[in-house]
Amino acid sequence: MMTMTTLETLAAGELGTGNVRSWLIDNVIPLVLLAVALLLLWLGGGKGDNAGVMRRLAGVVIALAIIGLAVSGAGVNVGQWIAGLFTG
Repeated sequence: MMTMTTLETLAAGELGTGNVRSWLIDNVIPLVLLAVALLLLWLGGGKGDNAGVMRRLAGVVIALAIIGLAVSGAGVNVGQWIAGLFTG
């Protein structure tokens, strides 16, 4: 009986990845950001290597921008804009 209900749900197309996506955005990304911040402070801040911390931070900011584009769906618009620079 359980298998039939599952097959009916799959056939109806009621399943999606929206809940998984929102859970990742709400839970995993803030934890990763916290871990990166603590790692940067631990690796460079304690040694007085402020320039090294800032170099690593620049990479983190670029990665966050890429994640933001992927999550918001604005990557398509950016891609169209870049393509428009070459095609006119």
